[in-house]
Amino acid sequence: MPDAHILGIESSCDETGAAVVRSGEKILSNVVFSQIATHQPYGGVVPELASREHLRAIVPVVRQALKDAGLTYRSLDALAVTQGPGLAGALLVGISYAKALAFALEKPLIAVNHLEGHIHAVLLEERQKGNHEVNFPVLALVVSGGHTHLYLAEQKSEGWSYRNIGHTRDDAAGEAFDKVAKLLGLGYPGGPIIDRLSTHGDASSVKFVTAQIKHQDRKDRHDAEGRPRFDFSYSGIKTAVLRYVETHNLKASTEQRRRTLSAITKPTLDDYLAACDLETLNLVASFQRAVVEDLIEKTLAAARTYDAATLFVTGGVAANNELRQRFESDAAQDGLPVFFPSRPLSTDNAAMIAAAAYPKWLSRDFAALDFSAEASLPLQKL
Repeated sequence: MPDAHILGIESSCDETGAAVVRSGEKILSNVVFSQIATHQPYGGVVPELASREHLRAIVPVVRQALKDAGLTYRSLDALAVTQGPGLAGALLVGISYAKALAFALEKPLIAVNHLEGHIHAVLLEERQKGNHEVNFPVLALVVSGGHTHLYLAEQKSEGWSYRNIGHTRDDAAGEAFDKVAKLLGLGYPGGPIIDRLSTHGDASSVKFVTAQIKHQDRKDRHDAEGRPRFDFSYSGIKTAVLRYVETHNLKASTEQRRRTLSAITKPTLDDYLAACDLETLNLVASFQRAVVEDLIEKTLAAARTYDAATLFVTGGVAANNELRQRFESDAAQDGLPVFFPSRPLSTDNAAMIAAAAYPKWLSRDFAALDFSAEASLPLQKL
């Protein structure tokens, strides 16, 4: 297949990314400007602040990506940008800049679904290892702060087709991690903090039950062949943690922890451990275990139901150590190969956007310059 140098731009949430990828498989540069410090005082992403930070960062980030790749603007074959889903204002910053650049350079512009980008992050990683063979159908779990989706993917010509067979009804898994961390005074982002602390607690000490969705009220509870959907729900377990804090009189210690950690610019693991009593560590470990087990149970059940040949686990939560270890062991028992992106490619980045754009470049699936951001853009291509 022909070579193409594609500049990817990602601005769907709180990280400004630019990357150059050659032919969907060779990362020449991958620059990410993180906004964590901006949003930390608020315990989550503030959309208006995210848009402002994207405006500030996007030009230097793109310039750095080209410099790292050793390329000029004119040497690019195409540009790619995230169209959605994501925060509307944040998406518009990346799209507006990509449109202006494509127009000025007279280069084709490719609109990419952020969720497809996460799926292609796995494919990009495997191709860099020399693994070009993927058995279909692929079941992809995209699990992050904003998304928890199950997609059944097939390859059609140069591109991929996707069918959603499950999604969260309320909070995404990563969102639940962040909210529980905020509730316990552990700061933001919560996922990495909970992951690090969980090994210091007893995961069997608190019995949490995740929602089991019966689909009795939904017309789409089965597909055309009578196979069920596999939806998720994490608002209930978040509320259960709140009730535990209230009924076990943990509010005072939580507030003290919040004050202690907020006074430290960059808390270390030892700082977190010093601020947590054993009951809190047990609570954190039990919460993580419940979410991980629910993700694994439903994903592997879906893989069996839909006869998946390969499993992809991607998105920010795919960086969680317990999730990776359990998926590797449990999927192996089913004889199902499972693939993850590396941790840098698990979280939002532009390399995955450029990689997902390559099949569209091959098929000349270019965007008209009047397209706009779609905050709730679905990934539904059959």
